[in-house]
Amino acid sequence: MKLIVTMIKPFLAERVIQSLQGLELEEMIVREVKGFGRQKNYLERYRSNEYSHAFVAKVEISVWASNDLVEEVVDRINHASRTGRLGDGKILILPVTQI
Repeated sequence: MKLIVTMIKPFLAERVIQSLQGLELEEMIVREVKGFGRQKNYLERYRSNEYSHAFVAKVEISVWASNDLVEEVVDRINHASRTGRLGDGKILILPVTQI
């Protein structure tokens, strides 16, 4: 059993979730999160003032899958969420030692 955790752009979340439908997954959790990596932060203008946002909105999807499904899950996540631009997100694969 593995825990596959991915952090992606919010507008891609529904596409990733749909791509995982049909697989026999143990569990899936979707969370709205904020963070930053190489993107750092961004500036937003409101009424002629600039505001710095230290964290960028992301969606975290955690999937528990059997060992034989891990490669298929990662391929589907990559296919559904890869844009080729900075900030595409990360995929982490962690062993699950106890359920």
